[in-house]
Amino acid sequence: MNPKITDWHGKRVWLLGASSGIGAALGRSLLARGARVALSARKATQLEAVADGSQSALLLPCDAADETSLRAAWDALLAAWGGVDVAIYLAGDYLPMRAWELDSTKARRMIQVNFVGAVSFATCVVPQLLAQGAGQIAFVASVAGYRGLPKSLIYGPTKAALINFAEALYIDLEARGIGVRIINPGFVATPLTAQNDFAMPALLTPEAAAQATLDGFAGSAFEIDYPKRFTRVMKLLAHLPYRLYFPLVRRLTGA
Repeated sequence: MNPKITDWHGKRVWLLGASSGIGAALGRSLLARGARVALSARKATQLEAVADGSQSALLLPCDAADETSLRAAWDALLAAWGGVDVAIYLAGDYLPMRAWELDSTKARRMIQVNFVGAVSFATCVVPQLLAQGAGQIAFVASVAGYRGLPKSLIYGPTKAALINFAEALYIDLEARGIGVRIINPGFVATPLTAQNDFAMPALLTPEAAAQATLDGFAGSAFEIDYPKRFTRVMKLLAHLPYRLYFPLVRRLTGA
């Protein structure tokens, strides 16, 4: 089981993907709780807005899809803090895509940001956590990773890969006292979901998603998923046999 965190005061937290959406809301919330927060994303001006002048914020702009850039941010964090207590990968890219719209360039970008970047993140963080003998690493995936969905031709598989990756990390690291979490939100109002041209049930604000994330860290579960009224339905669908799943999803989504 993962160590619970109810008091964030003084905790050293690295958020990669903190310029908007859940990452920005989580950054502001953690700073308000007294955490020391390293904020990373490509857009430095947006990171400055999240930090809002806080002396507890460390701005480390980087590109999650560029391993050299990501590693430079990590090295700067270690030079400043000497370690990290919690590291959360929130970087993500999303483009709605159907089979007849398949584009390899756009697909590669999503794969790089959503999965390859997360692996690069882990290669930085995990050795340090093992050396410390404590700490946690978490990844924001999505309920879209539970099973194939319309318009999620590439996005869904990248999140499924991220879920599987986190599961394997948990198996290896739990016995060594290192926490591993996967965070699976439903729909959250962000610049990415603004691209959707369909109704998004149980849509959350980024602030509500950030609070649900922190509530999850107060427990010991591997998976943090929210909102429950939506994720329970998605989990049920994920267990249906294909002969039931495919026609039901087509009917529910109009695909």
